[in-house]
Amino acid sequence: MLSIIIINYNVKYFLEQCLCSLQEVFKNIEGEIIVVDNNSSDGSRDFFRDKFPGVNFIWNQQNEGFAKANNKALRIASGDYILFLNPDTVVPEDCLEKCVSFIKDKDNAVALGIQMIDGSGKFLKESKRAFPSPMTSLYKLSGLARLFPRSRTFAKYHLGYLSKSKNHEVDVLAGAFMMVPKKILDDVGSFDENFFMYGEDVDLSYRIQKAGYKNFYFAESCIIHFKGESTKKGSLNYVRMFYKAMSVFVQKHYGGTKAGLFNVFIQIAIYLRAGLAAVAQFLRWVGMKFIDAAIILISFWIVKVLWSTFVKQEVNYSPNMLIIAFPVFTALFLIASYFAGLYDNGYKQSRLNKSTITAILVILSVYSLLPESLRFSRGILLFGSIFAFVLMSIVRVFLLKWNVIEGSAERNEVNELVIAGAEYDFEQVYILLEKAGFHQRILGRVEPGESGEKKSLGTISNLNLLIRRYPVKEVIFCKDNFFSYKKIIDSIIKMPRHVRIKIYTACTNTLIGSESSNTSGKFLSGDSQYLLSNPVHRRSKVLIDFFIALFFLLTFPVHFIIKKRPIVFFKNVYDVLLLKKTWIGFALQKKKLPSLKKGILTSTGLPACLNTLSQKSLEAIDEHYAKNFNYINDLKLIWTNYNLLS
Repeated sequence: MLSIIIINYNVKYFLEQCLCSLQEVFKNIEGEIIVVDNNSSDGSRDFFRDKFPGVNFIWNQQNEGFAKANNKALRIASGDYILFLNPDTVVPEDCLEKCVSFIKDKDNAVALGIQMIDGSGKFLKESKRAFPSPMTSLYKLSGLARLFPRSRTFAKYHLGYLSKSKNHEVDVLAGAFMMVPKKILDDVGSFDENFFMYGEDVDLSYRIQKAGYKNFYFAESCIIHFKGESTKKGSLNYVRMFYKAMSVFVQKHYGGTKAGLFNVFIQIAIYLRAGLAAVAQFLRWVGMKFIDAAIILISFWIVKVLWSTFVKQEVNYSPNMLIIAFPVFTALFLIASYFAGLYDNGYKQSRLNKSTITAILVILSVYSLLPESLRFSRGILLFGSIFAFVLMSIVRVFLLKWNVIEGSAERNEVNELVIAGAEYDFEQVYILLEKAGFHQRILGRVEPGESGEKKSLGTISNLNLLIRRYPVKEVIFCKDNFFSYKKIIDSIIKMPRHVRIKIYTACTNTLIGSESSNTSGKFLSGDSQYLLSNPVHRRSKVLIDFFIALFFLLTFPVHFIIKKRPIVFFKNVYDVLLLKKTWIGFALQKKKLPSLKKGILTSTGLPACLNTLSQKSLEAIDEHYAKNFNYINDLKLIWTNYNLLS
């Protein structure tokens, strides 16, 4: 019997897909599934309340960490074999049967890891690793491992010299998939709870080897690891936690001079990676804004020179005024562009178009409010903005071409997406995409079998030919009776890396996927279509809140006279201006809804203290507000209930 232990933390849609794949696995092998939730804040408990009745769910009241949560499940596991599995994985139907058979052939004296790919089909190097040592860590940190990926000396950390297509004895098994006979765990012990996150798999692998057993990398099957976890490899938090775990491992098992030397490397690594992470984060945040600011300033000055040379030769513009005015209007352009969504993830030309129009309107509106003595030329501002738009578009074309910036992964381009699956699944995915506003991207359907129907573009066997023939940028695979998880994984491995991948299963009504091993997974669910989650709508709400508060402040004598409690009213105005509160918030603070500041009024139009409806009714009103958010409704609620704002 096989016991599968999964630790969940805020990845409910990935866990749902994982459990669906395991249901198929248990048609071939006897087993049990134990899921330990580490106090997720994404509504996982309610989400799984009536789902997967055969799964044993344990709900922790706090995040106990990976090791402690696994040990809690291990104490009640009844299997002869234990599989520690990440929730953001998809397992093919015959995978676990093959793994158990391999271990049995080795007289149950081995533990097993497996070949893993990310959501784009790329091999994950952590599938096979060596134990950390000062030199292997130095080669990895210095970049020598990347320069010589097949070297036995420099590439030892990820054992790059071992073929990923063959079974090998290795040192470290990845915690994402770690199958161990129960008798080995009884001998060597379970996870060391001194490791909170990261390093516990290295420690257990070391103790397994030290006890005389072997660790194997198994290449005869393959799983998908979507990387759905919230801690990303490039983040400062990941660097700190990972190298702290490595330090605990070295002090525990090496000791002496070796441990001291390793800790020196660890400290260097932490400072180096922390510095790089901080620089990368700074560039991601201000990089394009800094480039755009330079472009806008240059554009204003170029247009000013041309304007004064060819259009208004008789006008002398004050250099001192322009030195102040141009940066101010540049800042206005950037602020307006930010709120219009220009700097949301993934570049889209339509965002730049909308941002430029918004920025021009804002700039000209502010200009018109200036005293006559401070005005210089509407023409310079208008044509400077247009010229900046042209330059910004050109610069982005080159940055996209050179892969410096990424295009939007969810842009509404026509005919860029194909759905591989049966006709019924195609219709279900179409409905899901239509609700999200992405249905115009669908090019057509690919038949999962070998005989293509007239309504389909072709069959799965000629999918790569279709990708080359049409502008396909994304493929959605539908798991059904004709299209197994194994067949989906085999197809993903053979696909070009530039094509985005998502998987749909009828039992989930959710699309899941990821684009690389360094980014967390993405999902699109019929249960999660909240307009209030959209960054543009959230910024609209903040702007409306701000301008309403500003209006109340500018007209304070009127409100001071009208309001029965003017002090309370203006305290609320002050809190909204400082972004401590919002004018319209939720009646109930439910974790599954998009986060909002505390509201002066609630989605019912009343303050929280005056809501007398049942909890179920309030939940329904909040749900409707989040799904159908419109700032006009906020204005109506504020206007209608003005007397309740204090």
